[in-house]
Amino acid sequence: MLISVYVPLLTTMVLAVFAPRAARLLAPRPAAWSLASAALVASLGWLGSLALLAFAGLVQIPEVAEEGRWSVAAVRASDPVYLTVAGAAALALLASVTGLTVAATRQLRHLRWARRECRLLPGDTELAVLDTESPEAFALPGAPGRIVVSSGMLRCLGDREREALLAHERAHLRDRHHLFQTLWRLSAAVNPLLRPLSNAGGFVLERWADEEAAMRVGDRTVVAHAVGRAALATSANRSRPVLAATGGAVPQRVRALLAPPPPRRALPFVAGAALLVVCCVSLADAATDSEDMIETAQRAACVTAQAAATSTPPTLPTPPHGVCGEHGEPDGPVRHR
Repeated sequence: MLISVYVPLLTTMVLAVFAPRAARLLAPRPAAWSLASAALVASLGWLGSLALLAFAGLVQIPEVAEEGRWSVAAVRASDPVYLTVAGAAALALLASVTGLTVAATRQLRHLRWARRECRLLPGDTELAVLDTESPEAFALPGAPGRIVVSSGMLRCLGDREREALLAHERAHLRDRHHLFQTLWRLSAAVNPLLRPLSNAGGFVLERWADEEAAMRVGDRTVVAHAVGRAALATSANRSRPVLAATGGAVPQRVRALLAPPPPRRALPFVAGAALLVVCCVSLADAATDSEDMIETAQRAACVTAQAAATSTPPTLPTPPHGVCGEHGEPDGPVRHR
């Protein structure tokens, strides 16, 4: 546990630095799934490591050890985690859980707001056209979602560019990109080090929708022109929705659309998968070591209690610790699961 419990923490730092860069080397769809997997595993590993470190400090408190009937000396001998480290981990765990709760509440409110807005929009088709001069175009997730486009935006684009714009927004709804965004926001709330993954994920989702639109329209140049013109039209709009064709780094998106489709690269995906496997295995190993530590400490306390009971005069009561070992064996070896 001394080393394995810290591996998920180090994995989180590595992912925060290299995952956004590696995502740009992958095609948008696998890049989005890779970033989502990395965010989920890194968040769980972060919480798991902090919980194990905090637990290692908690079991060293004499009052807790007395309730659990284990030896504090045995715990400190088998798991040398300093109380200061355990205390810092406990505070970080509390902050992470609090941040996750607040972020989850906000995301739930946002999804409820989006569904309510979908019901209030005019018409009953997927496309809702707003009669306003302000250029707007975005996807509103719901059950089902709606595509919102203003008349001002439609006048800024040609016929094929309008088709590309609608195909882009339709891809956001069809592939449920808002769920990816929710996962990344929650992971960033758990651990602020994962915010680069969230930022990179937003760009990857826009690139994913761009590629889907290019496949639907059949012309990458048309989609590039639609993205560029829509971005110029909405450049003065500061309250731009997230799932919008004008989101992300527009110059990079246009440059990617004017280039050939991105090739499929397996090396970044394989390297990231291997890193996540190491994170999971290390966390499982640390959890197993914690279980073994408690079993060993309980046996040590039981042996000590039996020795004290043997030397106690008959007039005094015997400590209520029972037999040592598992399955009722008084002196057998401890069998770790």
